[in-house]
Amino acid sequence: MSGPAETGAGPRGTEWLTPDDPRLGWDGLVELERLSGGWLPRRIPAERLATTLSPNFSRLAAMPAGIRCGVRTDAEELVLRLSVEASDAPLDVVVDGSLALRTAVDGEREITVPLAPGPAERPAATAPRDVEVWLPHLGRVLVSEIGFRGHGTVRPADRPGLRWVAYGSSITQSMFPSGPSRTWTALIAAEHGWRLHNLGFSGEAHLDPVVARTIRDRPADLVSLELGINVHTRDTYSERSWAPAVCGFVDTIRDGHPDVPIAVITPLSSPEREDSANRVGLTLAQLRAQTEEAVRVLERLGDKNLHTVDGLGIAPVHEADGIFADGLHPTADGEHVLAARIGTALRKAVTPAGL
Repeated sequence: MSGPAETGAGPRGTEWLTPDDPRLGWDGLVELERLSGGWLPRRIPAERLATTLSPNFSRLAAMPAGIRCGVRTDAEELVLRLSVEASDAPLDVVVDGSLALRTAVDGEREITVPLAPGPAERPAATAPRDVEVWLPHLGRVLVSEIGFRGHGTVRPADRPGLRWVAYGSSITQSMFPSGPSRTWTALIAAEHGWRLHNLGFSGEAHLDPVVARTIRDRPADLVSLELGINVHTRDTYSERSWAPAVCGFVDTIRDGHPDVPIAVITPLSSPEREDSANRVGLTLAQLRAQTEEAVRVLERLGDKNLHTVDGLGIAPVHEADGIFADGLHPTADGEHVLAARIGTALRKAVTPAGL
């Protein structure tokens, strides 16, 4: 999405932009699909979704987890017109790195966000500010227009940072953060200045080929793969099939990114599942061990930039009650714990590449 760097509607004008306007600086998506009620931001190409043969995956793929627009503007107010098909899904607006607004959105809404002091307090020229709109990470969202009132300039935010694609389950999509800008992936991206593309799908992290192909075809400087928990809960793979499937998923990504760091995050702890066999006879501990073995096999075959992040070390069993809300999904505070620990591991993975 490239285009003119900036434009204006006069110092006190108001301008409405459609979501496909290049000045909005979207990040974390592959496309904007125009529908009758607005524009649907997508994390996976719509034309390939049918290959999963899963209506639930398609539903989740329409949720804009990690998707945000970023602009640099001197506008006095930002106005959002959107529709959310979810109950009280939070939306965040971040201005110059600080949370300016968090509001629950349900149904069709127009939201006005002050960005500058009122006329009496405002200097003659308001300095441009960096504004990010983080769409709700749960629920389908249609964006119709984004308006800028009292502005002289609107241009895409500068995002020179590392491009990070994060794949995983509901743990990567995040269920209970305080807001979409406070998921563990968003927190890591903010701390390091990375450009996040979140490919977390609640209950649907089953190594679908369409996901591997999407990662393969997207620009990336770092890929993280949070694997295993859905395979245990949904009995997706057996002892015979899981590790080869991990190898094949990574191999597909390598077709497009032969030298990019790939961090494989093994299953985080889930006390009731650690030694409990699912219907195909696999415990979570066994899945963790097999995932580690898959990485070792690929390393022996010559993959020199593959990294294992021990999920049990990120969230040990004895700390589970303080991290998870339900033995599986992090609490709002737990998101910060994961951000600190996984962020450190990912930083180590990219440091040898000089990024």
